[in-house]
Amino acid sequence: MAELTFHPAHPPLSVRSIEARIIGFDATWLRARWKIMGAGKLAVPSFAGKGRADDLWQTTCFELFLKGGEGPDYTELNLSPSERWNVYDFTARREGRTERPMPREPDCTLRLGTDMAIFDAAIPAAGLPAAPWDCGFTAVIEEAGGHRSYWSLAHTGDAPDFHDPACFIEKVAAPSGP
Repeated sequence: MAELTFHPAHPPLSVRSIEARIIGFDATWLRARWKIMGAGKLAVPSFAGKGRADDLWQTTCFELFLKGGEGPDYTELNLSPSERWNVYDFTARREGRTERPMPREPDCTLRLGTDMAIFDAAIPAAGLPAAPWDCGFTAVIEEAGGHRSYWSLAHTGDAPDFHDPACFIEKVAAPSGP
């Protein structure tokens, strides 16, 4: 699992660590997992039913950035424990945003214990850009009282910026076999 770090300007209250990884990738599904330790004060958005939504990052939300090839374009996936989601394509850093068509909705599940939470997402592979990718795992974590921390594989500026290509540091190969 890749360890995410919080942005130093926005430390968490109780969350001690977040790890993320791809747990499966084949021609049908991309499966990703985020593991949160210290989740006792985690604010979980209420169930809203499946469907696209914007601004999911305003509360607890898990994100995945996928960049293939040499160009500046990339794809952003926003996945919420509320079961809301969205997928955007960008032509360059924070430019040219359009909703990416998906053949079906992602399946998202949050398992919350007293100290640990696991968020799993299954994303239809047919809706994703062609792999291989440089991948960025991120998370916005809201805790009790509306306190937010911003977690990523890397941080490069004074403010959190998950769209920074310097954050896309995990390599994901194309699935092999049928």
